[in-house]
Formats: sequence, structure tokens, C-alpha cells
Amino acid sequence: MLITGASRGIGAATAILAAQHGYAVAVNYRNSRVAAQEVVAQIREGGGEAVAIQGDVSREKEIVRLFSEVDDRLGRLDCLVNNAGTLERQMPLAGVGYDRLQRMFQTNVLGPVRCCQEAIKRMARSAGGRGGTIVNVSSIASRTGSPFEYVDYAMTKGALDALTIGLSKELAGEDIRVNAVRPAFIHTEIHAAGGEPGRIDRLKERIPLKRGGRAEEVAEAILWLASGKSSYSTGIFLDVAGGA
Repeated sequence: MLITGASRGIGAATAILAAQHGYAVAVNYRNSRVAAQEVVAQIREGGGEAVAIQGDVSREKEIVRLFSEVDDRLGRLDCLVNNAGTLERQMPLAGVGYDRLQRMFQTNVLGPVRCCQEAIKRMARSAGGRGGTIVNVSSIASRTGSPFEYVDYAMTKGALDALTIGLSKELAGEDIRVNAVRPAFIHTEIHAAGGEPGRIDRLKERIPLKRGGRAEEVAEAILWLASGKSSYSTGIFLDVAGGA
């Protein structure tokens, strides 16, 4: 399993859980080398197999290199988890600059698309592969639009949802299932990146379950979609958002 953006948060929790389920895991990171190595060390201490591989998924050449390193270091690819994403400071869309839009779409849309293309080359039956699974990490923002805060981010997650639906139908005959999780209100560092570390505390009374979620709870949904337990599901979305 290759997990993009796996040095912390949902990606790290998914890597650790995947290893516990018997996957050899490629822990991708962009800048957080120490954090990625800590995830790998935790997996190895538990008897699992993992490697840390640097790569910026907003850059095509680095995506190609990332997959090549996975080939060399882990062999066959069975699952891709498109988890890496970016978020910038809260503001209404009217104030969002073009450079920010480019950064957002480069990482949150073009990166996952390109990663899917590389995964297809390795998994597709028609290319000599053995099939596999792709799990995209979207967001409830794709449904709500996240007004006055992250409309640009929500737009990218809407695109990821469309990718999930369309690609699931294109790849069904290749024995590749494509699904997505849509988290929200999860306790990770992403809220600090948006300028409000305490955002969940501000909003928790509006959440039906009255609390924020844990990265491990999202990881459980990702692993279900990645595994044979969801063998008759493709093109579906699991919302992990406390009932929101």
C-alpha cells in the first residue's frame, strides 16, 4: 500500500493500521522526514514492513519517481491511498488569490489524478497487473462548500469526488475498485494550517455526535475500502464526520 502524505494525521494512522493488517506500507512524505521515519519505526517495532519515501505529489516528476521507488523497494502495488492534501488560511473566496488556487488544485486534484494514472499502470489486468484498490481521501466540504472559510478547498474535494465516481466505472473491468472517504472535524494539524487550531471546539455543538473525530477512526474506513471486505463496493463514499 502506498499512502501519500502519511507522515502524520490521517495518513500516519492509516499506515500504522494497514501494517497491522499485513500490508507492506510506503509512507510518503513531502518535508517531514523525521515524522515519516517515526511512523516507519513504529510499524517495524510492531513487526510490520514499511519504508519512508519522499515525494511532492504536486510535481509530476516526483510522482513518477515515487512510484518507481515503491516498485524497487516493495514490489507489487495493491492499494493506493490518495491522502496528501493542502489547506490554507480561512477566507471568503473573493479574497483568494490565483497563486493559492493553483497550489490548491496542483496538490489536491492534479496530484491524485497523476497518482491514479501511475497506479493503473501497475494494477490493471490489461497491463499485466493483478487488480487492486484506490481510496481517495475527500472531505465533507465537497458537499457543504465550506462557505466563508475554504470554498477553494471544497472545490478541489468536489473534483476528487467526481474522479472517484468516473474512475470507478472506467476501472471496474480491470478489477480495480475506486472509493473515497469524506472526513470532517478530525483532530489533526490541518486546522492549524487553516489558521484556527481550535476550530473543532468552536463547532462541536453543531456536530450530531458532539465531538471531533480521531484520525484512527478515518483509518478504519480507509482500510475497509482498501480490503476485500468491501469487495462489492466501488464508486462509493464513506462519510466519517460525526453525523454532519
